[in-house]
Formats: sequence, C-alpha cells, structure tokens
Amino acid sequence: MTKKKKFCFSAVMFTTLFVSQLQAGTIDFSFRGPDISGSLRLTYGAVTDANYSNAFAVTGISGTFSDSTLGLVDVGVTSLVAITRDTPKPSNLLAPNDFSRFTVATGTTGGSLSYDNLVWPAGSPQTASSYARHGGFFDIYGLLFNIDGGKVVNLWSNGYLIGDGPGPVEYGVAVATPDALLHRVGGGVAQVPEPGTLSLLGLGLVGLLAWRRTKSGCRSLFTQA
Repeated sequence: MTKKKKFCFSAVMFTTLFVSQLQAGTIDFSFRGPDISGSLRLTYGAVTDANYSNAFAVTGISGTFSDSTLGLVDVGVTSLVAITRDTPKPSNLLAPNDFSRFTVATGTTGGSLSYDNLVWPAGSPQTASSYARHGGFFDIYGLLFNIDGGKVVNLWSNGYLIGDGPGPVEYGVAVATPDALLHRVGGGVAQVPEPGTLSLLGLGLVGLLAWRRTKSGCRSLFTQA
C-alpha cells in the first residue's frame, strides 16, 4: 500500500470514528423564565424517532431545577419519565412516534401532560397539525423528567418568537405530580446561552464536513487501484 493510500485509510478510519462518537452527543441546556430556572445536561445516542430521522431520543439527564413559586431551589434532576408511545388525536398527523402522555388528575387540559423526550440538534420542525410554530432544541411536547421530592417537570418549545427564525426561541415549563398541576409557565422562558453547546454543535459540523471530504477524496484513489 502506498503512503498516500495509507494516509487516506487512516484519515477515513479517524473521521468515521469521530462521526460515530458524535452520535453519542451531549447538550448542556440552561433556561430561565418567570419564577423558574434550570440547568440540564442531556445525553443522546444514535436512536431517532421512527417518524423523524433528525429527532434523537434522550437517553440520560442530570442537573438542577428551581421554582420560587413552589419553594424549590436547585432541586436535583434525577431521571427521565419513561416513554409510553400513546396515540395522539386523530387530527394530529405530525406527532412523533414517541408522543406520550403523563396523566395528571387535575389542572391540565385533557388530564395529562404530553411529552416525547426528543432533542432536535438542528431545530425542531412543526410537530402538530394544529400548531405551526416550531424551532428549538425541543418540540412542543418536550421533555418530562423527575426531580427530587416526587414531582415531574415538563420542558417544551413554543418555537421561534418571530416567523421561521433564526432568532429567539420561547420555551414553556410545567411542574406536576400525578395528583395535580402545581405550576405552569406557558411562555417567556428563554435558553441561557451555553458556549459548550455551541462548541459541540460547531465541532459536529466540522467533523461531518471533514468526513465527507475525506471519504470523497479517498474513494477515487482506491477505485483506481
């Protein structure tokens, strides 16, 4: 094998390994709004939603959550609520396959909180037939996670504040137990910029570009042999 072929082989192996490692991504997401705030670290693998190839299933979560209305200060985030894959309304043709419901006895529309525990690194599309706004790391169903004290928190995206973006994305938060909705902030929640997240996404784009260029350049070399 020539030196050039050896270089190409090594480059392809390196970039392939790099891209495969990116499939196990980490996103640091902090948010703040009226009376609430939180800082989360999310992990996700290569598994995507059956209906959306660009929506990745969150596999792990940690961090803290605060809600001054409920007297919660830096309460620990313990785990995700398991996906149940419930059936959305017949008129909703855009819901992800991982669409799920968490039953709440009182205080919620329809008696439940909807969630899908998906993250959209490139921004969420429209995921409900009756709601056109979109954008953000989560969709309009969002994450549902457990916190210390037997409560759950629902964090979702309301989409771009203006049009199709780019621009600010608005999020919403609800805190509940199976018995009742305790507090809901329907909007006005914003992401607190995290340089680590931006660096990760930028690194991912660089890695994918390098992989494509390396694969393209070396393919022609090996096919000529």
